[in-house]
Amino acid sequence: MSTKPEQNIKSDDIPSRSLIKAALVSMRPQQWVKNIFVLAPAFFSMKFLEIVPLATSLLAALLFSFGASAVYLLNDIFDIEKDRNHPTKKKRPIPSGQLPIKSAWTLCLILGLSAVGGAAFIDWRFGVALGFYLVMNLAYSTVLKNVPFLDVSIIATGFVLRVLAGSFAIDVLISEWLFVCTFLLALYLGLGKRQHELKLVMRGEASKVRKVLERYHPELLEFAFLFVAGITIACYTVYTLSASLPNQPLRVNATPFNSAYLPITIPFTVFGITRFYQLVNKDAPDSPTDLLLRDWPFILNLFCWAGCALILVFI
Repeated sequence: MSTKPEQNIKSDDIPSRSLIKAALVSMRPQQWVKNIFVLAPAFFSMKFLEIVPLATSLLAALLFSFGASAVYLLNDIFDIEKDRNHPTKKKRPIPSGQLPIKSAWTLCLILGLSAVGGAAFIDWRFGVALGFYLVMNLAYSTVLKNVPFLDVSIIATGFVLRVLAGSFAIDVLISEWLFVCTFLLALYLGLGKRQHELKLVMRGEASKVRKVLERYHPELLEFAFLFVAGITIACYTVYTLSASLPNQPLRVNATPFNSAYLPITIPFTVFGITRFYQLVNKDAPDSPTDLLLRDWPFILNLFCWAGCALILVFI
């Protein structure tokens, strides 16, 4: 009779090196690239040209990364049974038993408390934003992840909180359009991920991956995915066009980023959104958001967008 991995393995039975490796893998440092959104306020306010704000933004991104890792651990703990039925997630340290539940909980608490404490030390508003991010994800992991469309909306809100936290860390105001574009882009990525997972289930390549997938209608999800893609491109276009208008009044501490040439970055955004759509429809068991991190056309396009925007800062 087979037994579950966590029933066989205790932390004392695992070599320290293997335990540390399993902990690092569960923290998913490769996903920390998402916290580049914390740096957005420093970039668009041109504060990255100053040593102190730049250092503060980098520290803020690191703290948010620790908080995000705590959330990843929390999700793996709550989803341990479902992940064992997933073609790739079953290999993760927690569902495979490489990282015991007790050790995972300890690491989760250490990362979460350290992140919030460090954020509050920088700015109390930053600490509140990061704390709300953790509480929101706790609610997501326990209840809200089973509500269709609300689940991906919460994920998208997490990216908005990243931008907000970055603005609090260096005390600047940013354009409302940047918040809108951030939310829509993250929502688009979340819907694409759900669509990919639903296709895996429908093809019989995965079962019981997410309970919420039972409540998603394929046609409605496809429509929402494409609709958000169009709205995202439209909002980014409006944002770049409005930022290119001359003689716009700026609020106190508002980001001064504006350029008459900013609309030339629109094709990069269109390509990135289109490329993600292609990855979602690719016959692969890996998550499309994970594929993005290894997709050279997307990465090259992202660097082109960043390079172009950086040049426009100095024009």
